[in-house]
Amino acid sequence: MSEDASNIVYLAISVITLAIAAWKALALRRDPTTTLALTTSMLFCATLVYVMASPVGYRTLGDWTGQPSFATLPVYVGILACFALVHLITLLWDSALLEVPKRRRTQVTAWSVGYVASGCLMVAAFAAADLSGPADPLKFNTAFTDDPFVLIFLAVFLATLTSGTLNAYRQCRRAEVSDHGLQHSLAVFGYAMLAIFGYVVCSAPAIVAAVCGSHALDTVGVFGSSFGAFGTIIMCYGLSGSAVGAWLRERRDYTTLQPLWELVVGQVDDDLAFNPDSTPGQGGQLPANVSFNLHRRVIEILDGIRTLRPWVSQDVIDDVRRSASDLTEADREALAAAAALQEAVQQLHIAREQFAQRSRPDIAPPEGPPVVLPGEDTPASEERERLLRIARFLVHPLAERSREGTEARPAA
Repeated sequence: MSEDASNIVYLAISVITLAIAAWKALALRRDPTTTLALTTSMLFCATLVYVMASPVGYRTLGDWTGQPSFATLPVYVGILACFALVHLITLLWDSALLEVPKRRRTQVTAWSVGYVASGCLMVAAFAAADLSGPADPLKFNTAFTDDPFVLIFLAVFLATLTSGTLNAYRQCRRAEVSDHGLQHSLAVFGYAMLAIFGYVVCSAPAIVAAVCGSHALDTVGVFGSSFGAFGTIIMCYGLSGSAVGAWLRERRDYTTLQPLWELVVGQVDDDLAFNPDSTPGQGGQLPANVSFNLHRRVIEILDGIRTLRPWVSQDVIDDVRRSASDLTEADREALAAAAALQEAVQQLHIAREQFAQRSRPDIAPPEGPPVVLPGEDTPASEERERLLRIARFLVHPLAERSREGTEARPAA
């Protein structure tokens, strides 16, 4: 890549990593975990690395320190730090290692010591090298190969990067994670490690050729940085892709549940709402913390359904079950629940109107034992899917029979 292209690519990547790092930092405040802390640290580190590695950042840092090639040291050490953190994250995610704490602790300690030792050797070799003269931000690997300390510096860097990326790839391929999203992230990490190893494949021959006195492969070495940038983009997707997908699904589910929430909470009792901003008057405004508010929405809907239970009609449920015999059992039960809830809200409003007219001393539910709403025995882990199915069936023709009188009535 040319310097202008490198500036654009590197600074763009730094913006991406900074944005993801800020997002992860907010999540870390809500849920402080070791892996999330390592992820956030790695992303902030990657941001600094790409800012310093860009030709404009490289030359600026060289001007500040009075040594044109100084930026190479924090950039290369920062690269190792980033991949050390990624490697540790993959070890901590592995369910197999989680079951053997001693083995996991040994591997984490061994790799941590190895990365720290490599960083110390690189600092010592860089400090002892003679790096006087102008520097090309993209050709450091082949510009100072006549200095033995630079060769030691590069050898330690490339050897550690090779060992780290290949072992991390192997770990990602072997690791088994119960969470589907994390398993996907591990697979993406593996591809990112292979892409980054392409930097070593390009740089090593160029360095060897430069040591032998030929600079014919310098361009190949410069091209290796493209693999590093591509691998970083893949890694960013691995860190945020599944999380973004989960956030989008939660956002969609939050919106889908809005009509059901308005029916069993907004038209029943506003005091059941935890968040005042989610009242029908706000138009179902989406809050910032979607995950938390989605869980709250499910709880509020379940509370509203419990409030409506005394007004649920078994006749409505049986009628819908007979009329919707062509649907699957799950859909038929969801449709029956949707129709029963709409009818229950209508009956509750009738009772309240009678109470308002003082024709009855108090609001009283119909006589008889409460009717069991279809799906009430659903496990807690599956309640969200059940409520989503009910919400989708609120507009079904069979459910709208009980809806006609409900929409015309004022909210509670």
